Amino acid sequence: MSDSTHHDVIVIGGGPAGSTVARYAASNGADVLVIDGRDPIGTPLQCGELVPSNDEMRRLCPAVPDMDDLFQTPESAISRRSTKMHLVPPSGKPLKFDFEGLVLNRVAHDEALVELAKLNGAKYLVDSHVDRVEENTVILRNGSTFSAKIIVGAGGHNDPLRRDFWDESSLKIPVKFVLMDGDFGDAVELHFGSMAPGGYAWMFPKSSGANIGLGIQRKFARGRSLNEFADEFISNYGGEVSFRGAGSLPMSGSIRNFLKGNYLLVGDAAGMVLPSNGAGITIAMIGGRIAGQVIAEHLSEGTPLMEYERRWNQQMGKVMRNSKRAFRFGNLMFRLPNWMLNALFNRLTKGIIWRAVTCRRMFWIL
Repeated sequence: MSDSTHHDVIVIGGGPAGSTVARYAASNGADVLVIDGRDPIGTPLQCGELVPSNDEMRRLCPAVPDMDDLFQTPESAISRRSTKMHLVPPSGKPLKFDFEGLVLNRVAHDEALVELAKLNGAKYLVDSHVDRVEENTVILRNGSTFSAKIIVGAGGHNDPLRRDFWDESSLKIPVKFVLMDGDFGDAVELHFGSMAPGGYAWMFPKSSGANIGLGIQRKFARGRSLNEFADEFISNYGGEVSFRGAGSLPMSGSIRNFLKGNYLLVGDAAGMVLPSNGAGITIAMIGGRIAGQVIAEHLSEGTPLMEYERRWNQQMGKVMRNSKRAFRFGNLMFRLPNWMLNALFNRLTKGIIWRAVTCRRMFWIL
């Protein structure tokens, strides 16, 4: 039996992107329903859990306004604060940088974003899987239907709007990771080289233990599986594994268009991941706020939905272009043999490498 309810906005997916859309659209008067297949939202864990601090975000994305309003991470969702990042070549001799990062309890983080959206008036329907969208109607697998003036695809790289209405392909990097007990120091680590061909490996220390994993491009793997690379890298760290997870990251950067009629894409569904460093949580939230604000203005004042893309390009266009450029450069660099990569990680190239990772122009004269 079909159950039909009408809303101003339906958001497919209640992760950081979707909940942020819901928060800002609802706080500005829109009737918003978020539909998510998980219960609770945030599980299972599917990422490395590292985000920059608000001050670091101001340095990384200087055109984005009001960071403290957007990023209200509660202390309960922060497992550890880090002040150092090590970029590690195959030799194991790191280049060390100052970096203010938060290693999250990702499940608690996403649950906090849901509560914030609810406090602003958004409604949630969980444990409910979207099958498809037809015109203004969202159809669930159980046959229930919900309609809306505007439908937002925030369901990740397998989002049904992206799947059925966009034909642009994106590079997806499979990842595997573990949560491991133990003491792993204070610095977050990114590892590059043959241990993670075409991608990178990471070790992000938490209050007790660490999130350790990697992602690869299979075309550079020379027939070896993701499991082999992950097992080999993780075995370098001593500790008892308490959780094993996997996922996939879109690593082509943002797609060309986020908007088709009254359909919008945001977050991973729109490729809102910086390919040079894999940052997706905060970037998705930036896109989510812009989308939510524009949707509310569209409903109340008639602002064109195309304003969403214009504001994204204004706030994030330069950062995303630099990140895409750095990723292309990295694809060439990380095909090199380990001995050559070790030689390239030195004090003379340190500034160039850091600028690439932090999405700035790699060469000051260009």
